[in-house]
Amino acid sequence: MTDNASERARKLFKNARFTLSVPEARLLPSDTGREIAFAGRSNAGKSSALNVLCAQRGLARTSRTPGRTQHIVVFELDAERRLIDLPGFGYAKVAKSMRAHWEEALPEYLETRASLAGLILLMDIRHPLKPQDLAVLEWCNHAGVAVHVLLNKSDKLSRGPATATLHQVTAAIAKRGWTASAQLFSALKQDGAEQAWQVLADWLQLE
Repeated sequence: MTDNASERARKLFKNARFTLSVPEARLLPSDTGREIAFAGRSNAGKSSALNVLCAQRGLARTSRTPGRTQHIVVFELDAERRLIDLPGFGYAKVAKSMRAHWEEALPEYLETRASLAGLILLMDIRHPLKPQDLAVLEWCNHAGVAVHVLLNKSDKLSRGPATATLHQVTAAIAKRGWTASAQLFSALKQDGAEQAWQVLADWLQLE
């Protein structure tokens, strides 16, 4: 993947515009073109990462209260490409019925959405590979969906421990026979965006 493709991804993401918010995958736009989904535990900083990658501070709502996003949010990039912000998972105050709904609905979305080119999975680098993270990775592997992990909040660790955690995560994924890439990321410091754009450019076929 060339730097030019990464630059095209950066420019394309700056065009991201809120399109709609829906409670169920069946209400999403027509299953054509290419889309990239973002998922993560409610305290992993998913909204902040989206804002950094799209260079728009208020694009995805951030809140001091995790789990605020309970709908699927669609951001259009162009006529054929879009981003899908999936509800945060693992937040204790979300009703059990809502958690049960998403445990059923998310695998269905991953398995049936033909336009899904890949999934960005956000994890807090200090608490990676929680059971819900492993479940998403397993679902994606079963559905044949590409995954790229952003180990967010890497600024909270020094370089050595951060790199060691990255190696531990990639080793744990490989040990399970799953195919997923991973990188260090900091939405606060805006570190790692260039590497992420390269992955996104590949998925969106921006070469």
